[in-house]
Amino acid sequence: MTIVKKIKDKKVNFEFNKEFIKVVTDKIASNDAGFITNSFNAMHPADAADIIEHLSQNDRENLIKLNNFKVDPEVFIELNESIQSEMIAYLSSDSIVNILKNLESDDAIKILENVDEKDKNTILSSLPPKDRFALLESLSYPEDSAARLMQREFTAIPSNWSVGQTIDYLRENKELPEEFLEIFIVDQEFKPIGTVPSSRVLRTPRDTKMMSIMAESQTLIPVDMDREEVGNLFENYNLSSAAVVDKSDKLVGMIAYDDVLTVLKEEAEEDALRLAGVGDEEITDGVITKTKRRFNWLLLNLFTAFLATYCISLFGATIEQMVVLAFLMPIVASMGGNAGMQTLAVTVRSLATQDLTKNNFTNNIIKEFNIGVLNGVIFAIISSLIVQLWFNDIQLSLIISISMVLTMIVAGLFGILVPVTLNKMKIDPAISSSVFVTTITDVIGFVSFLGVGAYFL
Repeated sequence: MTIVKKIKDKKVNFEFNKEFIKVVTDKIASNDAGFITNSFNAMHPADAADIIEHLSQNDRENLIKLNNFKVDPEVFIELNESIQSEMIAYLSSDSIVNILKNLESDDAIKILENVDEKDKNTILSSLPPKDRFALLESLSYPEDSAARLMQREFTAIPSNWSVGQTIDYLRENKELPEEFLEIFIVDQEFKPIGTVPSSRVLRTPRDTKMMSIMAESQTLIPVDMDREEVGNLFENYNLSSAAVVDKSDKLVGMIAYDDVLTVLKEEAEEDALRLAGVGDEEITDGVITKTKRRFNWLLLNLFTAFLATYCISLFGATIEQMVVLAFLMPIVASMGGNAGMQTLAVTVRSLATQDLTKNNFTNNIIKEFNIGVLNGVIFAIISSLIVQLWFNDIQLSLIISISMVLTMIVAGLFGILVPVTLNKMKIDPAISSSVFVTTITDVIGFVSFLGVGAYFL
């Protein structure tokens, strides 16, 4: 596939005013494709994509259908996934083929993933055989695998070449990427054995063998490795690029740091959304779609709320005996819930980055216990002083102090135990942990507070 030259001389705008968006909207209505094309060509592709994303769905459809307007492949790849999917429905098969031909293979596969199955074969059949084979092979791997992330455009040379041969090859071969940081050294079976930074090639005499200046230690990524693991490798070893190998350890592609940055960003966003129970929700999703995605989570929360209410009902006589307990028990439950969510967020992140292991698990449990004790004592003192000043009841102050310590300890422990347990059960802890931790801390908070109250009363 043709490698699109990166645009470096176009101004990057970080914000567009409403007036300019209005101008683009008016130009769409007046069928002025020339103005829009010239405007988009004068700015960075990411900025042009930002403008398209701020248009209404109807205006985006009219833009695509304008005569003499062709969406730039670089602009298209900058659009968020939901907008891409929407606009693909408006594009003809020929337009999609043209976009794919002018993108790197990793970007092309991202677009092809959003094409309906009925149109995918038509588009693939219109591509050159070499490109079609590469895309079909990538599609045969799982969606979150390294094969979907890698690009098949890379620079590799035999191990017995000299620096001079390499430089001549780089100058004469038109199929190579226009920009690359590393050159892969391969053996006779096309297995990578080392890498050489392109800058080192330029500073080395022509008769020097490439093997003598290569770095033998390199990180090889299997095609079926999960993309989150790929991101962790790049982060741990500060990689700028890495070779991707098939089951025979032959070089089939490479992954660059810019693609990994995107993965890390997407994974962080995904975990944040899942912890809130909204899944892969996009801002462009419709009301019905968003409601469906949130329904199951809210329904589960409703049942857990009834569970907490049932626990409260068990202490009805205690509450009747001292009604003020009903005023104060949400304080304990709320503090426990927040403490649990703090530990949960840290734990989920540690699991994602593989920082939490069997070797340090026990130490982290002890640490969370100590944090729970310390926070419990601190907030027990604060809350008891407030209650004493408010109600002037030493017994009530003692009740909230004891329950605060118990709840904070339990919140910290379950904030780490719940996600770790779910992770061992092969369940994504980011999806399910928060509802369990919230329920446990609420129940423990109510039971400890009312239970201690019943004991003293």
